[in-house]
Amino acid sequence: MNYGLLVRPRGLVETNSPYDWFKKMRKNGPVSFDPERNCWDVFCYEDVQMVLQNFRLFSSKRNGNVQTLLDMDPPTHRRYRNLVSQAFTPKTIQELEPRITAITHELLAPLLGKRKIDMVAEIAYPLPVIVISDMLGVSSHDRKMFKEWSDILVAGTQSASPNVMYKLFAKQEKAMLDLQTYFKRKISNRQINLTNNIISTLMTAEVGGDTLSMDELLSFCFLLLVAGNETTTNLIANTMLTLFEQPDILNQLYRDHSLIPAAIDEVLRYRSPFHGMNRFVTEDIQLKGMNLKKGQEVMAWIGSANRDERVFDKPDVFDINRSPNNYLSFGAGVHYCLGSQLAKLEAKICITEMLKAIPTMKLDTSKQLRLISSTFMYGYKELPVILGSE
Repeated sequence: MNYGLLVRPRGLVETNSPYDWFKKMRKNGPVSFDPERNCWDVFCYEDVQMVLQNFRLFSSKRNGNVQTLLDMDPPTHRRYRNLVSQAFTPKTIQELEPRITAITHELLAPLLGKRKIDMVAEIAYPLPVIVISDMLGVSSHDRKMFKEWSDILVAGTQSASPNVMYKLFAKQEKAMLDLQTYFKRKISNRQINLTNNIISTLMTAEVGGDTLSMDELLSFCFLLLVAGNETTTNLIANTMLTLFEQPDILNQLYRDHSLIPAAIDEVLRYRSPFHGMNRFVTEDIQLKGMNLKKGQEVMAWIGSANRDERVFDKPDVFDINRSPNNYLSFGAGVHYCLGSQLAKLEAKICITEMLKAIPTMKLDTSKQLRLISSTFMYGYKELPVILGSE
């Protein structure tokens, strides 16, 4: 399995802020080769965008037992995406709003009498897990298992030790196979309610007489679990952390909830929940004077592109009035994230309802924040928050 770049670059390990490293690399090594990882790193906006968009030079194909949309190039990718996109129409996503709002209220209710909470564990994590469980038509008692699979599949390591990497790969292979087996058994035994959920839509999806095979259906369940769970959790938590750091803006949002979508968009640039995506070179090429060889891996650092000084004015300033705001957090080109509107809708509803229900809240600065152990995902293991005034 090679779902993403699993070993962190040395420079990224040595700093607490990836943005310091990104800035240094944009200036000193915009296209750099890391022999320890046998991988090229690309940091500037125009290069990251080109790597993500040009599938002819930078392929998404990778080895693995489960092939998802993320692992395909056109024309295979186009056929598959045309089918699965039927479950992600604007109308379908908007119809989820009442249910997402109800789930948020259910999660907020037991917190209102508390003085301190962990916003990740109690709100940001369970919301997307429940939403995805609903979308896939699975029961509530399987949610914990879903989260465990997701955590394993997006895990990274700071070690380049072959033994450590082998063990991680083995765990990820098992998690993928467990997920496949779970859904195959559920679908085959009719244990999933095949009405009003994404599996029923995908089972009947058709374009020009073409339909999804069982393996394709299973691979999309896998992708939805991973891409739709961790990224949305991080988007919610990263947004709230950024607002706690900007109390004037947080107060603005308390007074005017219509500003929340703009704040979420700026967080997607400023503190993207997804920091990098890898591709593979299809032919020998030159990029910024560097010779990239066919078959080599390239990491396009989205988190760095979103802070590129040549594209964004004052990129290290959080500005909810920024316009235009052409961040790359959902990718670019044919692989632009299919679930982007769902993630933004969940974040908007969750943050809006929190601001309505909790008159005052602030970050608990007595506790140290810990980044999650993933190379390409960016978020925090916990977000300790104090509710109410002193």
